[in-house]
Amino acid sequence: MENTYNYLKTACLKISNLTNQSSVFIYLLAAILAAIPLKYIFGSITSILFVAVAFSYISKTKIIFSKFLILPIAFFIIMLLSLTWTSDFKLTSSALQKELSFLFIPLAFLFMPKLTKEDFRKAFRIFSFAMVIFALYYFTNAVIRFLETGNKSVFFYHELVTLDLNAIYVSVFTSFALFYFITTECKLLIEKTALLILIILIFLLSSKSIITIDFLLVICYYSFFAKIPNGVKSTTIIAVSSFLLFSILFVKEVKQRFLLEYQTAFLDNTVNSSIGNPNEKVYNVSLKQAWNNSEFQQNHFFPGTALRVYQIRIFKEMLTEQNIFFTGFGFNATQEKIKEKANQHNLFLGYGLFNFHNQYIQTFAELGFFGFLILLGMLYFNLKNGWQQKDFLHIAFAITMIILFLSESFFCRQRGVMFFITIYCMLNGQNVLKKANT
Repeated sequence: MENTYNYLKTACLKISNLTNQSSVFIYLLAAILAAIPLKYIFGSITSILFVAVAFSYISKTKIIFSKFLILPIAFFIIMLLSLTWTSDFKLTSSALQKELSFLFIPLAFLFMPKLTKEDFRKAFRIFSFAMVIFALYYFTNAVIRFLETGNKSVFFYHELVTLDLNAIYVSVFTSFALFYFITTECKLLIEKTALLILIILIFLLSSKSIITIDFLLVICYYSFFAKIPNGVKSTTIIAVSSFLLFSILFVKEVKQRFLLEYQTAFLDNTVNSSIGNPNEKVYNVSLKQAWNNSEFQQNHFFPGTALRVYQIRIFKEMLTEQNIFFTGFGFNATQEKIKEKANQHNLFLGYGLFNFHNQYIQTFAELGFFGFLILLGMLYFNLKNGWQQKDFLHIAFAITMIILFLSESFFCRQRGVMFFITIYCMLNGQNVLKKANT
């Protein structure tokens, strides 16, 4: 009897210890994600705390190396090695600090105790509700500012969340939270309310790429993944499509952002009515002009897509003119080269301050072919693992990143780095952890 009592006591202690370990890491990971929209200091503190706690388990857990977690570490190592060939040592060395997450977060996942898919879902749940709280804060702040100024623009785009925080980045964070609630099978009233709030926030932020990606992913989810009656699927798809169509047709600020791209994509020298005046007209640059014009005028304006086409073009020119295929210019050392191209093509100097707005090109231009290859490897395995597990939240994250990287240099901001690497490790570490349990 005494032996049985001792055995049960030991087993309960082990279970209690495992539960406590899981809870600590669940809350730490949720804290990292929830801190991303806040000031950078909060993200740094939560990340350092997570890494410190994970490293304290080095002697207690069996380290199982994974190619999924080694890839981001290798990515950081190439950034570090670029110090030996960079065209601007000062810029490269100063920028490495915000990329440290590529090294320490994956290492922490190698050392931390084994967690389950359900554990990570708990962390995602906390983060998703945190985004709902942020949304309510943004709405409240916008209402106060509107009452003070009467300016409706405070409800849209960067004005809603500030330029520093950036509407596109907040759209990405909100989108992930949105798909957490969408993929939650048993939705209570609180989940349905949270879902509606996040949908409204995404449309007010007016990111064309995120709205389009989310729309297609929602249609895909309810067409092929949702375990609900076909009649409910059809009703949901119609409701989502109607909401998108209504927003584009009748919400002026959203409509203008979509129409500007459509109207200027293929027509040369259309007049931008939002900028300039009848005496000093500003002309939109078409995609054809962005790719072919040897010089531009000071009153030329680049819509989002045209600017990105131009950036692809100048990268092609750089690749042809300089020997950077294998090395790139060095991490974070491309901005001066972009400015030189702006001068060469007689662009308004403000355009020289933009980065490539394309993570694939940004990586190739800074780290060369091998850095670009590692980036593709992370995105490939991320999508492959999500598809193999039939986990739509994972699939949504993977597809969003693949498409978003075509229009944003996501790793140039600390918030982008933290969001990508934390969720990447949470989703792709699961395969390794499951093998460790067998």
